[in-house]
Parts: sequence; C-alpha cells; structure tokens
Amino acid sequence: MSDARTVTSHQTTPSTFARREREQLSLLFESLGPSAPTLCGGWLTADLAAHLVLREGHPAALGIAVKPLVRWQNHVQESLANQPFPDLVDRLRNGPPRFSPLRPRKVDAALNTLEMFVHHEDVRRAQPAWEPRALSAKDQNRLWRVLQARAKFFVRNSPVGVILNDSSGGEITIRDHQVAVTLTGEPAELMLYLHGRQDHADVSVSGNDDAIEEFTKVELRV
Repeated sequence: MSDARTVTSHQTTPSTFARREREQLSLLFESLGPSAPTLCGGWLTADLAAHLVLREGHPAALGIAVKPLVRWQNHVQESLANQPFPDLVDRLRNGPPRFSPLRPRKVDAALNTLEMFVHHEDVRRAQPAWEPRALSAKDQNRLWRVLQARAKFFVRNSPVGVILNDSSGGEITIRDHQVAVTLTGEPAELMLYLHGRQDHADVSVSGNDDAIEEFTKVELRV
C-alpha cells in the first residue's frame, strides 16, 4: 500500500543528506508509481522525476533559467516523463551522469541538498494523511545553515523585514527593515515555506497586522 511515510531501504545508507534524500525520494517514487500527485503545480510523479533527471544531465536544463530555451526544456522533460518509470527512477537514484558538473560530491551536497529535500517533501506532502518527518538535529542544523546562507534570496521582493526563528532559540534576520514579520518553525518547515509551500509547512507568521498582510501577498522567489 502506498502512502506518504518515509520509505526505508535495506541498502547501505548514503553518506550525505543530499544522497539520503535522493535515495528516499527514489524509493517513494517506486512506491507511488508515475501518476501520483505532487505539490509542483500540475506535475505528477513522472513529471517531477523527469525534471530532476533533466536538471542533472541534459543541456536543455538551461531552460530552467534561460527563458528562450523553455520550450526545448519542456519538450525534453515531456519526453523523459514518457519513458518507462522504473528506468527514469534508476537514473535519478544513480545521481548526476559522469559528465555533469553536479557529479562531484561537494557540488552535489552544495546544490542538491535543497533540491532533493524540497522535492522529496513535494511528493510526501501531496499524498493523503501525510505527516512531517522527524529529522535528526544534525539534519535540521544542516538546513538551518543553508537558510542562513541563502534565505535572503527567497524574500528579496518582500516590502517588509523578515526574521527567521528556528523554534529552539536560533534567530536570523534575512531582510532588514524597521517593520518586520517573524517566521517561526523548524528549519525544515521554514525551508518549505520559503520555497512557496506555505500551505504545507508548519510555520507561524507573527508581527503587526499590516506587516503580515503585506508579507503574505509576496510571491516568494527561488
């Protein structure tokens, strides 16, 4: 029976958070099949798996950032999504191909920690009766460090200041302004909130009413 719980593997546990998330996501894809919903717009699991494979190993991935190439990107992604799903999942599980700039271990950890975590949750939290995972303190701290380094980019369009509170006393200001809102939650939940998954993230927003209203109108950008 398929559900949104974390699937466990009998294989050796991958050594980095990004690789562990990749393996868990691959197992979840196998459990759910190609036609399950995700939180990524209208994408099904086959579409999301195709996006991840394309991103790591095809030049059409340039369309993610270069608008004139979007049609090419969409064409290649659709082609990948129509491939046999087990083969597509195997390509994802095996990681970036040998020629990919994302292949080196340090690059994979730097660029895929967020990608694999967020998209793993995109699949988990789109399923019925999902529940937040109990991540280890080490993994939460890893996500908190990533937030410290990159979260300013996510809220660059906010007209008010933004403070992050990690529920255990850690606090960072990611956008400075005399009027600010505070987002409180575990680092994993804050990460999902800032990636536009507000309706599926356990985060509280506090501040004066006007600031909250202005902030919640903002389209968070990743």
